[in-house]
Amino acid sequence: MTAEQAAVCAPIEQYFLGHARDDAAHMRKAFLPTAHIESMREGVFTSWPLDVYCERFKGSPAADEATRRRTIDWIDIGGSSACAKIPLVHGATTFTDYFVMLKTADGWKIANKAFHGQAT
Repeated sequence: MTAEQAAVCAPIEQYFLGHARDDAAHMRKAFLPTAHIESMREGVFTSWPLDVYCERFKGSPAADEATRRRTIDWIDIGGSSACAKIPLVHGATTFTDYFVMLKTADGWKIANKAFHGQAT
């Protein structure tokens, strides 16, 4: 792994910690403040600004946290932009997250997230 790839992974690791600890502070470190989290839920487009997304985290890790898995499938870097595919296995649901990322003065940040959840 190159130094730049490791730097791109830093906000993804914050994101993983945010999920593991159910802690919005890690999410705020991972994302740009203007980020949106978007998906199609039961055929309906959903778009949450970061503040609304962070309201979902209450500081109480999931009871099955020890069995959850989060990995980085791939990262593609093009100068000051990047994208990443992140599968998350959370119990009976597997989420696939796609991140669009930007290199800022504060380092790499997740600019936006699109995701899909699938029952396994």
